[in-house]
Amino acid sequence: MSATAQPRIVFHLLGPSHPCAAVEAALKLKGLDYERVELQPGPHIEQMAAVYGDDRTTVPGAVFDDEPVHGSNAILERLEQIAPSPALFPDGELGEKVVEAMTWGDAELQPLGRSLTWGALHFRPESLGTFAPGGAPLDPAGTDFAIRMIRGTWKYHKLTAVRLGEDLAGLPAKLDRVDRYVADGVLLGEEPNAADLQIGSTLSVLRTVGDLRVLIDGRPAEQVARKWFEERPGIVPVGAFPAGWLA
Repeated sequence: MSATAQPRIVFHLLGPSHPCAAVEAALKLKGLDYERVELQPGPHIEQMAAVYGDDRTTVPGAVFDDEPVHGSNAILERLEQIAPSPALFPDGELGEKVVEAMTWGDAELQPLGRSLTWGALHFRPESLGTFAPGGAPLDPAGTDFAIRMIRGTWKYHKLTAVRLGEDLAGLPAKLDRVDRYVADGVLLGEEPNAADLQIGSTLSVLRTVGDLRVLIDGRPAEQVARKWFEERPGIVPVGAFPAGWLA
């Protein structure tokens, strides 16, 4: 698509964000030109509110000419309107199933990419250093900084040990659902659809936690995580979560 045939797209994101990864994969898939504005965690709240409204402070967001669109699913739908090919939303019954899977992935699976990753880092804060490309576990001074950052993130996302326990207990059933989507042909087709991007981006983040990687790998959900997304930096070693918290 030529530059004159599309609106100007300004894409606001946080680098580690998995819903942002889903949107960026769609932008690249469709060959659209866009301006990439990577925000800093913390200050991004006010910056997003200034563009998208006081109740829309999370990423991702994209401005199409003068039209702000907030949230990964809404942006994917807008991209489909601008560039229908290659299609993120197939026609017919499959398209309906893709929308259902994408919506579920956004509402039910996507939050676990934040809660379980930051939850594991609470127990192994030195591992935060591995999430930078080429990074390594932090030294004691760096770990002190990581602890402060992780505490702030827990407060921002309203994380608690009870919530982590509930999210861990519910994860196997969610992985089973992903596997059923694969078996039904909703995911892992020849070309990625919106559900592949929404669900795969979250699974790619969950695989940075060793305790979760062993639950994901060796099943169809692993391929959903890896087919459309490069391996992410970062690893929280196996055994981070207390014994008995994992199903």
